[in-house]
Amino acid sequence: MTIPSRLPRRVLFGAAYYAEYQRGDRLADDFALMAAAGFTVIRVGESVWSTWEPEDGRFELDWLQPILDLAHEHGISVILGTPTYAVPPWLARRYPEIAGETATGQRIGWGGRQEVDFTHAAFRFHAERVVRAILGRYADHPAVIGFQVDNEPGLHLLHNHGVFQRFVEHLRQHYGDVATLNEAWGLVYWSHRLSDWSDLWVPDGSIQPQYDLAWRRFQGELTTEFIDWQAGIARGYAHPGQFVTTCIDYGRPAMDDEQVSRGLDITSGNAYYDMQDGLLLPQEEQTAQTWPPSGVWALYLIADRMYASRQAPFLVTETNASSIGATWHNKPGYDGQWRQAAWALVARGARMVEYWHWHTLQFGTETYWGGVLPHSNVPGRVYHEIAKLGAEFASAGDLVADLTPGTDVAMLYSTPSKWLMEKHPPLATADGGPHPGAYHRIFDAFYKGAFDARLSTRIVHVPQVIDGTPDGQPVDAAEFATRQPLLVVAGCYLADERLLGWLAAYADAGGHLILGPRTGYADTEGRARAEIAPAKLTEYAGVSYGEYSNLTTNVPLVSTPDSELRLGPDAEATAWADLLVATDASVLATYDHPHFGRWAAATTRPHGNGRITCVGTVPGSAFARALFEWARPRTSAWTRLPATVTVTSATSRDGRRVHIIHNWSWEAQTVEAPIDLENVLAGSKVSSGSTIELGAWDVVVAVET
Repeated sequence: MTIPSRLPRRVLFGAAYYAEYQRGDRLADDFALMAAAGFTVIRVGESVWSTWEPEDGRFELDWLQPILDLAHEHGISVILGTPTYAVPPWLARRYPEIAGETATGQRIGWGGRQEVDFTHAAFRFHAERVVRAILGRYADHPAVIGFQVDNEPGLHLLHNHGVFQRFVEHLRQHYGDVATLNEAWGLVYWSHRLSDWSDLWVPDGSIQPQYDLAWRRFQGELTTEFIDWQAGIARGYAHPGQFVTTCIDYGRPAMDDEQVSRGLDITSGNAYYDMQDGLLLPQEEQTAQTWPPSGVWALYLIADRMYASRQAPFLVTETNASSIGATWHNKPGYDGQWRQAAWALVARGARMVEYWHWHTLQFGTETYWGGVLPHSNVPGRVYHEIAKLGAEFASAGDLVADLTPGTDVAMLYSTPSKWLMEKHPPLATADGGPHPGAYHRIFDAFYKGAFDARLSTRIVHVPQVIDGTPDGQPVDAAEFATRQPLLVVAGCYLADERLLGWLAAYADAGGHLILGPRTGYADTEGRARAEIAPAKLTEYAGVSYGEYSNLTTNVPLVSTPDSELRLGPDAEATAWADLLVATDASVLATYDHPHFGRWAAATTRPHGNGRITCVGTVPGSAFARALFEWARPRTSAWTRLPATVTVTSATSRDGRRVHIIHNWSWEAQTVEAPIDLENVLAGSKVSSGSTIELGAWDVVVAVET
């Protein structure tokens, strides 16, 4: 990846800054405080279309000039946002037809944000006009290093008439005729066969999986097209070295982050997480993830998903400054936790850490979404905790900018499988209802297991493997096996023959392939395969299954007598069981259950120069950790670490190995250095075999010497 030249050769550090929200002129004081805290970047302008254009065609652009001038004067770079996600009242009033619909004929009430059908020609006209006005005025300003187009796109699945007609046309172009569509979707079922394209029903009442999958894919493509359209406008004003990005919220329903990121210069996104005891280690059991996500492993997962969008360093455009979310979720961090989270993000490839936001708002929906400064604007504990990072990033300099995260295990990510499982999940909630987070319930269990086994994970999207090269050719399976000798594919329900063949070739070439539940069970239309599962891989894996079951309670697991995988008494299967029948594979674990005990829970078999391991359940934390401790491809130099300590390794731009050591607890800890190091922040040498001291919630950044 080529880093845009206007990105300083150090980790950018700052906050979103909204002087227009302040009650009074605080510019001089704010910039003095930002400079004292070591801020090097702010984001401006993305939320206030009605300030930029208070009336149709009347622009007021001058208000940003003193902000940019002061930023430049203080050596603070600026990311300039376009305001198209927050439409002004006059636009909604004059053009009510642009209102988005979350169900056919049911308009989103105006008063929030992103209430519009962004495909509508009237919206596009006015959006383009305001974007051009802003960028035409300020793209030349020396403080501006890049542009953020829109913000957190993909909030709604749009059901507007025009959107639906585009969907019909999209299907016509993809399938050619209704006979092909009927066959592809299995519309003979329940008399859904179409005789004409006009027979296609609107999506509201559909419970047909193939339709639902196509609808979600189309919605993701609409979001990508919108961001690409706006990025194209921005590039018409950008100077060499200025970048174009958007701020991705990875939970948005109409968002395919890998697809959107292809048209951007660098990935940017949100990294919100649960502070206080949410960052305490050890955390033995995976909990159901809501928002904000809880657990150190969940923080790392956020960072690894950002890196995965482009397989490259990324910008954190928003992260916790203080309390986040609703008025009843007030959990500002313990002392030291801002440093911990920021350094964890940097270790996994963050090129920028930017807080949302500078000052806590005194009005509006997000009144209690805390900023670096409190409501009083008087610097307090949060400001002083965050300010420590400014000095540390300055001290570390370019050593920690553009780090390439270390990788022990790769995990394949399938966005379409996630989409389909949101409406047609294989897993149930505790009350027996459908589990809309089923995909991540499966995926996250394996991710957390690798984290608990002290392995670093590289997430790779399916298209990055199958269509990974510029000419659309698959990544060479043998080359990938050399780089990533352990690959996990769990929950990848939708898979075509190319992917299944590539997975077999990966194992044949020497990789260790771990298959998790629901992988490859359906084709890319969402049709269950007629082959014995795991489809196309039964012979190579030496195992098959034709039956599966939900598990209403956790089921204990036991190792077989000759198994290399040794399980403790707390190893459990959760949520799901593929009832594996080993034909030519070694059984690693079985269910300790009067019924399920006849089947295998995990098997393994050599294939070519590699190995295929099948895991038929969503592993509990103890089982998942044991699985990865058995499968780990290499031994870490960092051994005998306390349970509260993690070491995250990465490679700097000039090839040096950097190790970031965290103590996620209240208790001071010591770690033995396995190699000669330099403590970057303390400026001291650490000899191999000597002790590294870590205080409560502490971080040490070290580089090999």
